[in-house]
Amino acid sequence: VKVKIPFGNKYLDAIFSVPEKKPTYGVVLTHGAGGDMNFPHLVSLAAHLASHGVLCLRFTCKGLNVAYRSKAFKAVVEYLKLSDDYKLSGVFLAGRSMGSRAAASVIRQLSQDDDDDGFIQGLVCLSYPLHRPKLLSKLRDEDLLLISCPVLFVSGSADEMCEKQLLEGVVSKMKAPKKIHWIDKANHGMAVKGRTTNDVMEEINAQVLSWLRENVQLQHK
Repeated sequence: VKVKIPFGNKYLDAIFSVPEKKPTYGVVLTHGAGGDMNFPHLVSLAAHLASHGVLCLRFTCKGLNVAYRSKAFKAVVEYLKLSDDYKLSGVFLAGRSMGSRAAASVIRQLSQDDDDDGFIQGLVCLSYPLHRPKLLSKLRDEDLLLISCPVLFVSGSADEMCEKQLLEGVVSKMKAPKKIHWIDKANHGMAVKGRTTNDVMEEINAQVLSWLRENVQLQHK
């Protein structure tokens, strides 16, 4: 279902992937610095989640500034929260690369607001860009260290923007419940020599879905 989401004096293009049964949980998903919501990994993940009962709303926001992207993400979350068509108990925010930085920033901002109502259940970071290529001294970890909701990282072990030991070091300092799933030998674009894109996407999709299920169950105990 295509929708246009109001954002300031503009609209963001977005697409709902809707499960057959009425969903209780949703995922808001966005792309990295290049591309848009039709990036193949996002399309694949959205379809996989919807086919397993999770509503997925993916959107395009072209700005290359993280603060701007975060504002757009916030607008999409608000839109979903107030939506009459889908009454959800909670959502997980998910993004690829720069999109995951924007998602982390939104969660930090909302958790610091007084009106944090627990609507946001967790964060999924696909190829989180922890640092610029070869610039290992400057880590983009400030939002991650202040988040308290569950976080899943899916990263390539050969990601040139997320050195394995550095991410493991940041994760060990995080207060939030967290998990890293390493895609063996994958680069920042999740390409692995000798494996098809579909094969890698199936691994990512299965990991994200099982983690979402675990975390939804944890909240119902």
